[in-house]
Amino acid sequence: QVQLVESGGGLVQPGGSLRLSCAATGISFSANGMAWYRQAPGKQRELVASVRTDGTTTYATSVRARFTISRDNAKNTVYLQMNSLKPEDTAVYYCNSPLGTLVLFAWGQGTQVTVSS
Repeated sequence: QVQLVESGGGLVQPGGSLRLSCAATGISFSANGMAWYRQAPGKQRELVASVRTDGTTTYATSVRARFTISRDNAKNTVYLQMNSLKPEDTAVYYCNSPLGTLVLFAWGQGTQVTVSS
């Protein structure tokens, strides 16, 4: 059974940092590209960052140079280091394996990130 469990969210002041983790079970993790998505209230879910099986990364323009995605295949975990956080980064963050504009697996519960003073 596939399970994606996100963690590490919380309340942080503007300019602060958070590190999100996503532990995957039931998949061949090293054979899958992985990505982080987010959904803000009243908005559609959007792709934030992705990492391919070869380690190649891509980022949404809005987070480039502030966020870093990484993966640890030994731990079946993908991370998102978020620095210089802004109020507009407030959202529920999810991980999944992208397939074009779709995703391969059912969504997990996500982790809430709130950036506010």
